[in-house]
Formats: sequence, C-alpha cells, structure tokens
Amino acid sequence: MTNFTFYNGNSSNKTVVLVIATISAFLTPFMSSALNVALPAIAKEFSLDAVLLSWVATSFILSAAIFMVPLGRIADIYGRKKIFLYGIILYGIASFLPVIIKSAFLLLLSRVLQGIGGAMIFGTSVAILTSVYPIGERGKALGINVSAVYLGLSLGPILGGILTQHFGWRSIFLINIPLSIIVIILVLEKLKPEWAEAQEERFDFIGSLIYGLALLLIMFGFSLLPKLLGLGLVILGILAIFLFIQIEVKTRSPILNISLFRNNPVFTFSNLAAAINYSATAAVGFLLSLYLQHIKGLSSQNAGLILVSQPIMMTIFSPVAGKLSDQIEPRIVASIGMAITFLGLVLFILLRETTGIGFVVFNLVLLGLGFALFSSPNTNAIMSAVEKRFYGVASGMLGTMRLIGQMFSMGIVMLLFAVIIGRVQITAQYYLPLLKSIKITFMIFAILCFGGIFASLARGKLR
Repeated sequence: MTNFTFYNGNSSNKTVVLVIATISAFLTPFMSSALNVALPAIAKEFSLDAVLLSWVATSFILSAAIFMVPLGRIADIYGRKKIFLYGIILYGIASFLPVIIKSAFLLLLSRVLQGIGGAMIFGTSVAILTSVYPIGERGKALGINVSAVYLGLSLGPILGGILTQHFGWRSIFLINIPLSIIVIILVLEKLKPEWAEAQEERFDFIGSLIYGLALLLIMFGFSLLPKLLGLGLVILGILAIFLFIQIEVKTRSPILNISLFRNNPVFTFSNLAAAINYSATAAVGFLLSLYLQHIKGLSSQNAGLILVSQPIMMTIFSPVAGKLSDQIEPRIVASIGMAITFLGLVLFILLRETTGIGFVVFNLVLLGLGFALFSSPNTNAIMSAVEKRFYGVASGMLGTMRLIGQMFSMGIVMLLFAVIIGRVQITAQYYLPLLKSIKITFMIFAILCFGGIFASLARGKLR
C-alpha cells in the first residue's frame, strides 16, 4: 500500500481533493436539515408519536457516532481513500431504500445504514483534506469544507420543504443519489494515491465493541427516561466508557490513543468545546420546524424558507473564519463564536405563540454567525494539534464529538417530550406542552453553551 501526500506543489491534486471533500461534506447535513422539515409528513403517514418521530433523526446520529472512531482508525490502517469510497457507495444505496419502503421500521433501518455510510465519509474526508493541505493553507481549506456542510444545511430546508409539499417526503432521499455517483466517479478517476500512515498497526476490535456498546446504552437509555430502565441503561453506558478508557490505556494499538487527550490540551479542549457546541445547537432545526409548522401554522415549504437563514450565515462566514484561524489563534475566534451562539439561544427562550417571524429569523442569523465563527477555527485547531498518523482518528474524533453532541441534544429533546408531552402524536391539543418543551430545551441549551465558552478559552495556544 502506498503512502502519499499531495501538497508539495501539486495544486491541481489539492483542488481535486477539496472538490471531493466538499461535495461529500454537503450530503449528510443536507439530508438531516431537509428531513427536519418533512417530519410532520412522516409522522402523519406512519402515525408516529413525538418520541418515536425523534428517532428518525436520532437513528442516523447514533449509528454514525458508534462507527465514526472505529472506521477512522480502520482508515488510518487500511487506507482512507478506500474507506471513503465504500462509505459513499453505502450512503448512496441507503438513500435509495426510503423511496421504496412502506414501514417506519424500514425507514429507521435505512437511516442506520446512512449513518454507517456517513461515518465512513466523515471519518476520512477531513483527514484526507488535512493530509493534502499544509499548516498555513489548512484553515482556509477546512473553512471551505465546513462551508459546504452549511450549504447543505441551507438548501435542505428550502428543497426539503418544496419537495415534501409537491412530491412527498420520499423525494428528499433521491437528491443524494446523483451526488453520490459524482463523488464515486471522481474518486475512481482522479484520486489515485492512498493514505495509510498507520498500516503496520493492528485494529482494536475489543475497544471498538465496548465503545459502540457504551454509546448505544446511553442513547437508548435517554429515549426511555424517565423510566427506571432508562436510567439504568445510561449508568451502564457511562460505566462502559470508563471501562473503554481503562482498556485503551493498556492496549498497544488502541482505537483511540488516550495520550492524545492526556498530553494535548489543544486537542482535548477543542473536542470538548465541539461536543458542547453541538449539544447546544443540533436540535434547533428540529424544534423550530415543529414550532413553525404546528404552533405558527406554516407550510413545510415556508418553514424551510425561514430555517434557511441560519445555515446561509454559516455558509458565508465559515471560509472567512477558517482563514482568520490561520492568522489568529483559533481559540480567540472560536470563543467569540461560542459567545454569540449563547446569546442567540438565550433569546429563543422568549418564544411565544405570538412571537413574530422576524424575531425567529434574527435569532437564526445570530446563531448562524456564532456557529460559523466557532466551527472552522475549532476544526483547524483539532486537526493541526496531532501527527499525520493520527489524522484519521482525529477526524473521526471530531466527527464523534459532533455526533455525541447531536445525540445529547436530541436526547434532551426526547426526554422533555416524553415527560411534558408524552408518547402521543402531536395534535392541536398538545401545542401548549410542545411550546413549553421547546422553551425549557432552549434554556438548557443556553446553559450548556455558556459553559462551552470557558472550554473553548481553556484550550491554550496552538502556535
């Protein structure tokens, strides 16, 4: 197997990698944000209650989180291009399945498969991009990559709303198929080298198993709270994480090198800040989609047009923030972004039935700016804080922090829905409990984000 890096003057190859990484970065966030707008239509077709409906989003997040770090490690050992290619193929196939399925169970199964494919993509794409772009150019490239994520989030609500309203929610999944085919062709035709800096090392199967089991127990336990069984599963999951850490410390070729955290404050606190930031923001689109369609009475298309204001800001400002982090310490730019996000979340606590749409749009713009200023510099800090042989693991860990944050964010929503609304389908008689759940959730998110400001500041200097 050939180890290869492009960045020694070969700008055309760097551009090819950036194009591939950018298209793939667009896919999963587009799917997630488009699906948020379609949730009421999906709930109606399959008669899903509020808690089960949240699993349409959570099943993808959970499966991706379980496989992200193990697949990032496999990519370091056996080749990042190979795992990336298999991931795109799986994601494309899994995107076709919802078009032909007729049950909620099969829809959730297809989302699980999409999550595994997404883990293979995100566990490798940022690592490949970091391999090709040296420090000094990396922040700008990562900023463009992050911008593609937000472009997916931007177009998702618009196209998702239009497609759902005129062609049904299944049409959303069809968008992924041609984009997946384009990426597959580019990888096969243009991406010739392979990256496998850890090819002499072994894969830690036991550690991977315990890691995945821990995440599964915690997330499934969250969905059962406040029942005693749910609490027991969460506690078991936390104990499994401690067991995982003990095993990894003693393993010769661990799936996750604990010393990356123990001796590297930039890497540690940047990952912690990412987890907190996503915990505080990931469910915003989900909550506001329900608020706008149920409480404000908007169509899926109009709700999508409003929700797009946040990711548009992310798309515009992410490359700028990434470039800034090449010149200014990432912790400064990222911490300012976290503080702006905190302000936006605090303002969302004020939501009422009579709240104007202008207020919602203003807050979404504020959140979009804050997230853009945080995400690109934070990604630059994480990937620049490790050696080349850990790029896959670092990329996987960054993706895992994002997904754990998303899981925790949706877990909070699921818990509050279960306690305040109950396991019922959301109808007019439950709109007041829905609004109460949304307001309490934003209160919790704001508290989390406030703590994230200090985690971001604590990372220390990268350069």
